[in-house]
Amino acid sequence: MSQTAQELYASQLAGIREQGLYKEEAAIAGAQGERIRLEDGRELLNMCANNYLGWADHPRLKRAAAEALEKWGYGMASVRFICGTQELHEELEAAVSRLVGAEATILYSSCFDANGGLFETLLGAEDAVISDELNHASIIDGIRLSKAQRFRYKNRDMNDLETQLKAASGARIKMIATDGSFSMDGTIAPLGDIYALAARYEALVMVDDSHSLGVIGKTGRGTAEHCGLAKAPDIITGTFGKALGGASGGFVSASKAIVDLLRQRSRPYLFSNSLAPMITAATLEAIRMLEESSEAVERLQGNTAYFRSGMAARGFALSGDVHPIAPVILGDELKSAAMAKAMFEAGVYVRSFSFPVVPRGKARIRTQISAAHSRTSLDRAISVFEGARGAI
Repeated sequence: MSQTAQELYASQLAGIREQGLYKEEAAIAGAQGERIRLEDGRELLNMCANNYLGWADHPRLKRAAAEALEKWGYGMASVRFICGTQELHEELEAAVSRLVGAEATILYSSCFDANGGLFETLLGAEDAVISDELNHASIIDGIRLSKAQRFRYKNRDMNDLETQLKAASGARIKMIATDGSFSMDGTIAPLGDIYALAARYEALVMVDDSHSLGVIGKTGRGTAEHCGLAKAPDIITGTFGKALGGASGGFVSASKAIVDLLRQRSRPYLFSNSLAPMITAATLEAIRMLEESSEAVERLQGNTAYFRSGMAARGFALSGDVHPIAPVILGDELKSAAMAKAMFEAGVYVRSFSFPVVPRGKARIRTQISAAHSRTSLDRAISVFEGARGAI
């Protein structure tokens, strides 16, 4: 590497550290769960995983994965259209379609890839995408890859969304793009109002339900169910890496015409290996579990209400309302990092979120509740938050 490059990158890293924005990684010496063990032997209460239903280490999913390894092999070593499609992949696509109420589904290696391959396939220069300003980075990057006209509306602001729809009135196809649940704030898109505007301005509705599926709605079906809507969005993207076992993989569910076009033209689908058989089989089992019973969803939602109420009673400002993403807003990056460090040392695993993950000046500790948490553990987390607040 040239001396210039070395000095430039070292300087950038030093600046990141000075601003309190450097992100450390701590290796876990075991499975994901309510409590996790670190390499040094310490055991911490885990308050920051996407393991919403507590299924990342569930015996049924581990058994399904082990049986799939024996029957279907370790990996596909191919993309889908060459020789990378097993019956398992088609079964999972049908199960996801059934779960979200869509006509068809296509699998990806991640939801980042799903969002990355969506917009450039469906939208051209004559079209427009109207995106919520707080959408996930994968939506933002996916939109950048397309040639569509780009409009952005203020987070969950329906007046501004209508203003942007009017500005895009000359477009051939208009697509509204939004997260179902916003991952940094724990807020939920007003999908009913979005549907109404979409109908008025003849726009498609695309929703990323990564933090909604298995999480919100009476039976965990996601944002549309939470909002009391009988009709699924025109396009749903999502992940298997959060509530549904926490491994990897993503999808797009939509009309058969949209899904068929994605199979022909979506680059992350065409040029990435098929989802591994173990993950495919275990995700199928997770969907069966969700369809069999809403008990884990109900426990998650009960734990969420309990934690949010306890934190509010102690004067903490939490973003959001009913979502298990419960961010404690601190604002100052250094203060947020110091609180996270104090809590880590007290035995509660949390992380400080700061720029570029959230805007500058809006640093926070994003806690995430799981169905695996006991009320005793949640009380412990609240107590440690109180102690850490007094220490900074």
